[in-house]
Amino acid sequence: MDQPDPKNASGLIVSATEPMRSFFALACDDIRLSEELREIASDLQSRNTVPYKLLRAIWTGSDPSTRPDLLGLFSGSNFVFTSPKPREKSEELKLRLSKLREIAERKEYAELVKDITPREQVEEPFSSYKDQLGFGLHVGLTMFTGYLVGYASFRALFNRNPALSAAGGILGLVLAMLVETLLFIIKTSKDDQIQSSKSSSSSFTPTTTKKNQ
Repeated sequence: MDQPDPKNASGLIVSATEPMRSFFALACDDIRLSEELREIASDLQSRNTVPYKLLRAIWTGSDPSTRPDLLGLFSGSNFVFTSPKPREKSEELKLRLSKLREIAERKEYAELVKDITPREQVEEPFSSYKDQLGFGLHVGLTMFTGYLVGYASFRALFNRNPALSAAGGILGLVLAMLVETLLFIIKTSKDDQIQSSKSSSSSFTPTTTKKNQ
């Protein structure tokens, strides 16, 4: 059976007592023990703490007629508790903490200069009644124009058939509405990109300014 390594011994640890040291001194010359256990006993003889596993291994392998009582070896001994090693922070946690620190610095800077720097006003689409009314009139005019163009086109193509002319007008109206919707989406997307780029540039300004200070 493999014997435990004294350098890598784990588990319960107790403080060394004089009976233990005397027992280890006798165990160094005990022929019943293996050479490895005698070396372990010699090493533990000069230590202030003793792993319980090693002590019990030496005591079990020694001569039962000469070895002391196991409980007597623990007379006056105390448990020794070792502090666990501090956990190292992972790279992901370090990066997250760095981002949180940067956000906190930005908030702190914004709080310091809020009375100096004018607050930016974000213009929302259709934020006023005038904008809403103008957009509605523009869409209505576009759809009406699309209806007229479709109606006139189908009337010329199908010999002034009323049903087909009306269908052409409806088709022109729908196409005009789709074009207007597409243009609105493109315009809104561009406005959002401009606003986000402004926000990004302003968010990096506090940290850079603080470092320069």
